[in-house]
Amino acid sequence: MKKIVLGVLLGAASACSVAQTLRIGLQEDPDTLDPARARTYVSRIVFTSLCDKLVDIDAKLQFVPQLAKSWSWSPDNKTLTMKLRDDVLFHDGSHFDAAAAKANLDRDMTLKGSQRRSELASIAEVDAPDPTTLVIKVKQPDATLLAQLSDRAGMMISPKSFGNAEDAGAVARHPVCSGPYEFVKRVQNDRIVLKKFDKYYDAKDFHFDQVVFLPIPDTTVRLQNLRSGGIDILERLNPSDIKTVKSDPSLAFKPVTGLGFQQFMFNVGNGPKAKTNPFANKLVRQAFQLTIDRDAINQVIGDGTFTPAQQPFPLASPYHSDKFPIVKPDIAKAKALLKQAGMPVVKAELDFGNNTITSSTAEMVQAMAAQAGFQLSLRPTEYAAMLAEDSKGNFQIDLRGWSGRVDPDGNIFNFVTCKGALNDGKYCNPEVDKLLKEARTVPDVAGRKAIYDKAQAILQDELPSLYIYYMPWPFATRKQVQGFTPYPDGMIRLRGVTLSKS
Repeated sequence: MKKIVLGVLLGAASACSVAQTLRIGLQEDPDTLDPARARTYVSRIVFTSLCDKLVDIDAKLQFVPQLAKSWSWSPDNKTLTMKLRDDVLFHDGSHFDAAAAKANLDRDMTLKGSQRRSELASIAEVDAPDPTTLVIKVKQPDATLLAQLSDRAGMMISPKSFGNAEDAGAVARHPVCSGPYEFVKRVQNDRIVLKKFDKYYDAKDFHFDQVVFLPIPDTTVRLQNLRSGGIDILERLNPSDIKTVKSDPSLAFKPVTGLGFQQFMFNVGNGPKAKTNPFANKLVRQAFQLTIDRDAINQVIGDGTFTPAQQPFPLASPYHSDKFPIVKPDIAKAKALLKQAGMPVVKAELDFGNNTITSSTAEMVQAMAAQAGFQLSLRPTEYAAMLAEDSKGNFQIDLRGWSGRVDPDGNIFNFVTCKGALNDGKYCNPEVDKLLKEARTVPDVAGRKAIYDKAQAILQDELPSLYIYYMPWPFATRKQVQGFTPYPDGMIRLRGVTLSKS
C-alpha cells in the first residue's frame, strides 16, 4: 500500500509544479553531503549540481577545466600548477581562491573519517602563492591525481562552513559549495532540495529554479512516478523495464556504458566478525566464486545489459587484461574446495542494499551458492546504512556497487590496499600494496598495465573481492526533458538541460 501512495503523492506534487522545477528519482538515499566523507554513487549525483570541482571530464572522458582554467606539470612530474578562475563565489557569498582550494585539500588529507585521504596520499604540500595559483607538490609522480581532482577530492566547499572538531557533521547538514545550485534542505530518505545559485559564474546555462532529488529504491515505483510526471529523470532503470520505456511515447531511454562494477566484498580482517567469518578462508571464497553464474545473472536480471566482470577494469579500458577470463561455475569443484577447507556447509550472512535489482541478485546468488553447500541468510538494508556498518566490520559478505573512475587506480587501489579507504574487509597484502603504489607513478599505459596484471594475478587467487558485472547507466527521462546527455561516469550534468511544458 505504501508504494501506491508514494506514486500518487509524487504525481500530485508534479501537477502543482511549474517547468522550472526538475525532479530526479534516485535508487538510494545518499549517505552524507560532505564531499570529504561521502562514499555513495548517488551522493556524487547530487554533488554534481551542488559542488564544482577543480577539474571535470567531458563525454569522451577527457579532463576539462572547471574551477581550474588550466594546469601543467613540472618536467619531473612532481609539481602540479593550476591557474584558477577569479569569478567564483561560494554559496555563502565568500570568494573562491587558491587559499580556499588549499584549505579544502588540507581538510581532505587530515580530517578524521575522510574518504579522500588515500586518494590524495601522494601529496606532500599544497601552496597558494597568489589568489589564482594553486601549487600541488607530490612525493613521487602520481598519474592518478588529475582524476582524483575531477571527483570528490576536487570538490570545493566554503572554508567558513567547515565547522570545528566538535561539530563533525556541520558540512553534511548544510553543504556550502560553489556549484550551479545551492542547498535548501534535506529530509532523510525522502528528498534533497537545491535552488539555483544566481551568482554562479555560468548561471545563464542552468535553467531550473529548483532541483529535487527523490530516493525511490523500488524500481517499479520509480518508473511509475516517471510515467505519471512525479519525476523527470530516473537513474538506473530496471533492465526488465527497458522495453516498457522504449514503447512509451511520453518517455525517452538514455543509456550509456559505465566505468564501474558490482562486486562482493568479504570481511577477512575487520574486527571480531572476521574471526568467525567462514569467508576469511581463501578456499571458501574460491568455492563461492565457482557457484556464481555471471552469464545467468546478466540474462535473467540484467536482460543482457549486465556484462559479466572478472576484474575491476571495464572492457573499454586499456587496462582490461585478457589474462583473467570469466570464471565459469563448477559446483563439483566448489564442493571439493569446501571439503578441503573443512567446511562442507557454510553458514553466513549476505548484506545488500534494499533496492529491486540488488535484492534480485542476492536471491539468485543465494540459490546458486546453495548447490555447493552455502547457506546464506539475506540481510537487506538501506544502502548508506550498510556501508556505514561495513566500515566498522559489521558484516561477513556484502554486495555493493561502484560507479567507476576514469583512471584505473580509482577502481582498485582503495578497495584492496591495506589502508584503502574503501577496504572494509581489511584485506592486506604488502606485495599488492607495493605494486599498486608503483602503478600510480608510471605515466605510460603499457607500463602501468603490466604492473596491474601482476597485482591482479595475486588478487584473482586471494579474492578479497569478487566482481560480478560491469555497471551500465540506464537513464530514462520524460520526453519534455531536453538537452540531457548521459556520461560514462553516471553523473547527471544539468548545463543546457531544459524541461518543456507538456
